Amino acid sequence: MTDREVHTTRVINADRESVFAAWTDPEQLARWWGPHGFTNTFHRFELEPEGIWEFTMHGPPGDFHNTCVFKRIEPQGYLEFDHLKELHFYKAMITFTEEPEGTRIDWIMRFDSAEELAPIREFISKANEENMDKLKALCTGRS
Repeated sequence: MTDREVHTTRVINADRESVFAAWTDPEQLARWWGPHGFTNTFHRFELEPEGIWEFTMHGPPGDFHNTCVFKRIEPQGYLEFDHLKELHFYKAMITFTEEPEGTRIDWIMRFDSAEELAPIREFISKANEENMDKLKALCTGRS
């Protein structure tokens, strides 16, 4: 881990295909993406290299427009996208690994610099854990 990365890891008691689908099916993704208290409106979702994912997150402090560009998609194994700089640029790299307990998710968010990440690191880490809580609930039928 570097000072410009946030790492989030979680094992979810569900098969890798289901967990990967929750990240790549826009209907499922819209249900869990974002910290507690946020909802999403997806405007565009093109799951292909250089495809656009454009959405608005609605939360207590207001609406936040987001644009991402998919870079690598390896079904059931790996997903990579760039979050363009409406607020902060980061590269998201997510690996899905089968384990006896289910599927291990290793999620790395790499920002342009440590200076950009430092003031938001605590918020991002907490928000990612909340994302994983919501994803777990969806994948295990507890949403």
